Amino acid sequence: MIFPILRDILHSPVVEIILHLKQSAGMTVRELCVPMKMSYMGVKQHCDEMVKKGYLDTWRHPVPLGRPEKVYRLTTQLDPLFPTADCDVLAEMLALAERIFGPSASEKLLYAFFQNRAARYAERVNREKELENKALVLARLRTTDGCMSAVERTPAGAVRLVDYHTPLAELARRHPLMVEIECEMIERLLGCTVERAVEEHSGLRRVIYLLRG
Repeated sequence: MIFPILRDILHSPVVEIILHLKQSAGMTVRELCVPMKMSYMGVKQHCDEMVKKGYLDTWRHPVPLGRPEKVYRLTTQLDPLFPTADCDVLAEMLALAERIFGPSASEKLLYAFFQNRAARYAERVNREKELENKALVLARLRTTDGCMSAVERTPAGAVRLVDYHTPLAELARRHPLMVEIECEMIERLLGCTVERAVEEHSGLRRVIYLLRG
């Protein structure tokens, strides 16, 4: 993906802010200060400048005591920075396969694609025994494929895999079977039941796979 490369080359706080916000539903300046190891005013200055340019938007998050906190999140103006597959070309190829080889051709191709990907993932994932460790390995592999995946715990302590970017989102919209196949792949790799959900904020989207061992 382009952002790890930019981070290595530019060492810019703006790049770090974008990466942290991309992998969240929104963060306050104080929350950003911790991983970035920067001053409050330093982070705030960069965030407010990006708001002026339309790259971030904000909303107020109520807190038990004091004034509501300002939360920053990315806008869709930054979408071109994150790679997506050429879904028009892929959809055309699947449609052509159906015309030449019959109505089930696209379904067979999608199954074959995810079987191939699962085999590649399994080589690494199967080295781990615990569910969370398996999920961490899978998240790293999916990030390499452009999903910006992370493993998180819910407030109740459950483990979930979160994709903060979906390179094949448009293709999945056109071929909903992809969603089912991908969930089945994750279930087989991790050896657990998966519940999939989608959250959207300001046009940004994340896919959550709740793992139930």
